[in-house]
Amino acid sequence: MHNKMKKASMALLLTGTLAMGSVLGGCTSPRETESLQMTGMYFDTVVQIEVWGGTSEIIDHCEEMCASYEQLLSPTIETSEISKINQAAGSPVEVSEETADLIREGIRYGDLSDGKFDITIAAASSLWDFTDNQEKTLPDPDVLAEAVSHIDYHNVQVEGNVVILTDPEARIDLGGIAKGYIADRIKEYLKSQGIEHALINLGGNMVALGGRYDGTDFRIGLQEPFAESGTVIASLSVSDQSVVTSGNYERYFEKDGTIYHHILDPDTGYPVENGLDQVTIISDLSVDGDALSTSCFVLGLEKGMKLINSLEGIEAVFVTSDGEMHVSSDDIELEK
Repeated sequence: MHNKMKKASMALLLTGTLAMGSVLGGCTSPRETESLQMTGMYFDTVVQIEVWGGTSEIIDHCEEMCASYEQLLSPTIETSEISKINQAAGSPVEVSEETADLIREGIRYGDLSDGKFDITIAAASSLWDFTDNQEKTLPDPDVLAEAVSHIDYHNVQVEGNVVILTDPEARIDLGGIAKGYIADRIKEYLKSQGIEHALINLGGNMVALGGRYDGTDFRIGLQEPFAESGTVIASLSVSDQSVVTSGNYERYFEKDGTIYHHILDPDTGYPVENGLDQVTIISDLSVDGDALSTSCFVLGLEKGMKLINSLEGIEAVFVTSDGEMHVSSDDIELEK
């Protein structure tokens, strides 16, 4: 969930009797039991939204929101606001309120993580290819070192809706936080339309609006690292919360016995190596889960757990390379 917003294997899976696109029968009215769904490709990943008790107009508007935010926030669309900032070579760029707010949030998480979450990671991440790299080539070390010298979120200034990169060579990529932000906005919209039950899946960022229509919780499965897609290591029961996972198995390649994955250390520009395979964050807001899953992965088990324990209303599950699961509190009930 960090760096470029490219298609990733789903780290979070809907488990149990409920699945995306299902229509469940029973003694309740059709409005309660039947769902409307949309599936599309946005932010270079699969987006799925399922709404109970809604209308086609509501589900269409959710898709329009995805398309609109992609045009604002994608670093790979040349006309997006993020691309305009990156192309401005340090000149001021006026952006929408949404983009300015999200950049401020990214800066806040830079502070909170002691720089381990850095929205200017694009200088280094743009040198890596974790999806179509059949030759398994690595960035030139000198070029990567030069890129790392431009990674510093302190070089991003936001004054009102105007964004300035004080280092003209810096580049912003909000891929580690944007999907969570967008999922929260979609949830807000659905609530404003009177929807009480929905499940939003932005490339594995799972956000529940309420629970299932029958009063039970949604069950979210955690992907087993490096196992076949759909293999669940454990599941969580959630209602009206967000569940976001970052893992080193989502986008990677292996060369000479070393795994190179997409979660980069801002201090080195190389993939993080700290004995973690996966971090899952359970939170009320998905923007928090998105940023914290990456932050805690880079921080490692000890420092990441310390950060989670310092925050109210945030829980986490860390999976180490030996397959052990470490939870932030006894309040987390994992079903294996």
